Amino acid sequence: MKKLIALSILSIALSCNTGAKKDENRVAEDLDDSTSKNDSPFFWEAANIYFLLTDRFNNADLSNDVNFERTLETGKLRGFEGGDLKGITKKINEGYFSDLGINAIWMTPVVEQIHGATNEGTGNTYGYHGYWTKDWTAIDPNLGTREDLKELVDAAHKNGIRIILDAVINHTGPVTEKDPVWPDEWVRNDTPCTYQDYETTVTCSLVENLPDIRTESNEAVELPPQLVEKWKAEGRYEQEVAELDEFFERTGHPRAPRFYIMKWLTDYITEFGIDGYRVDTVKHTEAYVWQEFKEIADYSFAEFKKNNPEKVLDDTDFYLVGEVYNYGISNGKYFDFGDKKVNYFENAFSSLINFELKWNARDQDYETLFDKYDTLLSTDLDEYGTVNYLTSHDDGEPFDKEREKPMETATILLLSPGTSQVYYGDESARSLIIEGTEGDATLRSIMNWEQIDSSATTKEVLSHWQKLGQFRNHHPAVGAGAHQMISEQPYYFERSFEKDDYTDAVVIGIGVPKGEKSIDVSQTFKNGEMLHDAYSGISGEVKDGKVLITSKFDIVLLEKK
Repeated sequence: MKKLIALSILSIALSCNTGAKKDENRVAEDLDDSTSKNDSPFFWEAANIYFLLTDRFNNADLSNDVNFERTLETGKLRGFEGGDLKGITKKINEGYFSDLGINAIWMTPVVEQIHGATNEGTGNTYGYHGYWTKDWTAIDPNLGTREDLKELVDAAHKNGIRIILDAVINHTGPVTEKDPVWPDEWVRNDTPCTYQDYETTVTCSLVENLPDIRTESNEAVELPPQLVEKWKAEGRYEQEVAELDEFFERTGHPRAPRFYIMKWLTDYITEFGIDGYRVDTVKHTEAYVWQEFKEIADYSFAEFKKNNPEKVLDDTDFYLVGEVYNYGISNGKYFDFGDKKVNYFENAFSSLINFELKWNARDQDYETLFDKYDTLLSTDLDEYGTVNYLTSHDDGEPFDKEREKPMETATILLLSPGTSQVYYGDESARSLIIEGTEGDATLRSIMNWEQIDSSATTKEVLSHWQKLGQFRNHHPAVGAGAHQMISEQPYYFERSFEKDDYTDAVVIGIGVPKGEKSIDVSQTFKNGEMLHDAYSGISGEVKDGKVLITSKFDIVLLEKK
């Protein structure tokens, strides 16, 4: 891989969850205040998504750190650490995400988690991550309240940021002394997946003690008694039942387990106006389930827009992105189970998460990588998308686990064709190796706000992510445009995008000479046009098809001024 900047991070300590003022986080040396203003239209295929663990990002409300007597000693980083919805809202209002060029935030599930803890050889573990649901209709008080979520969505929308929540339909939370198993007509808990073919990946439990929702069933079922008891104690049983009656009467769907859950999840669309769902464990559920979910989600989004015209951002459709574990962009539209190929895009997902980029980034140069992705997105995946990442919450082999190449990580991720997914702390080289942790807990440390405030090296890394992120946010051509190499040495390329009446074009250089750079822009810009290098802040006029930029950097981000 062509090296942009070699940067070694010798030691990164786990830091506390203290906040930082906007000006302290705004570290880019040449960051122009005008760059935070973005008049470009939004397209999901060009989006810059920030993925965070709600419990690990920022703690703005100490009063909700302990609930349901979740006080057992846990394995390291396997309990609730205090992060909450108010903490995310605080960072939205401070401009942290806007300065990073983020235009969508994906949060791990915020629904109420099991009250008890499990112990599977890693120490006691609570459902801090959000994937162990107890009640889909309630927000976990460790994370906040319904009003907190409303304020978060409203704050995000005011800043031009979409909100993606995380949907789990495949399973409930584990069984504990405090969390009884759901009725047999709802779940199976004695058929472990063996992953040999389609059936043994779908009609089974992912792991031991993770009850699998009977998503294949169309048999009507009653509400689980533990939910009835809970709702009655909370004084909302009649209201919940009335809403369910209305939903099933309107849709005509059977009162089967999956449709209850779909109703509960899509309520967050009609009530809060969220913009999308990232769907968990997609390939472990029948493919038609997601077609059904899309139909209900689209209806709910239309209802929100009809009921809240003053809150409608634009005419963008509701967004569904699927986690089909080990799907790669090279698979095109199909995921192969060995005995069956499934197209999860068909009438369901706008995009699938691309598990392939980290491998491509290791063994392909920029041009090979960019050209490959551009070709696939304009042919096999035409009208669909891919969400690229290099770090995640459950991928034990990220591109740069030691955080030795945080600058190169940004360059690859943010300039690759497709939607980008920044994992919280990528931009600040948050450590992914935490001593004393077991399994994926090492990937989920508390956001390193203190290091951002105090470390000059971290500020330099953050500055690089900010500049690239804002450029990407301002120019849909970067993620969704057609890619064309201009020259191999030095390496310059064009991205151009056109949709309806909107057009956008940029020229980018990576690993180019520092100092004076004479750049051929003849196929993109006209003589006499003024161009701005968004990385250095330097401008120049196009003369004889070229623009002269003199900067100390080996990267150039050219846009029409």
